[in-house]
Amino acid sequence: MIRVQREDFDPGAELETLSRGNPKIGAVASFIGLVRAESGEALRAMTLEHYPGMTEKELSLIEREAKRRWPLEASLIIHRFGRLQPGERIVLVATASSHREAAFAACQFLVDWLKTKAPFWKSEETAAGERWVEARAEDEEAAGRWKAQ
Repeated sequence: MIRVQREDFDPGAELETLSRGNPKIGAVASFIGLVRAESGEALRAMTLEHYPGMTEKELSLIEREAKRRWPLEASLIIHRFGRLQPGERIVLVATASSHREAAFAACQFLVDWLKTKAPFWKSEETAAGERWVEARAEDEEAAGRWKAQ
């Protein structure tokens, strides 16, 4: 399941819904991304932009690839957009499988590929002004571990 939304989410409720009613699920792995209070300097806010339709399509392709690689019973990607304050939740990624290895690996894969392949654009507000966040080599390296298999 994929949701791109402005509003916050309740991680506990989302994870409960993800696994409810499926006795095949033996493991749920999750990741919650938050807005940091600083990014080289004190951060006032972060604004995330996206292209509706295109973003959901790309997230679906990423999710489909995770399901092709691992025996997942369920998966969830919730990604927020709009202006967010330090400490606010940005993203929830969760995977459910019969065994923990698949849940862990698929969750990490989704996070790594979201960071580099999902069409979101971020700008940071600091005392010095606003600036676009550039892609990081470390994120590309992490995503590179998951080259097409």
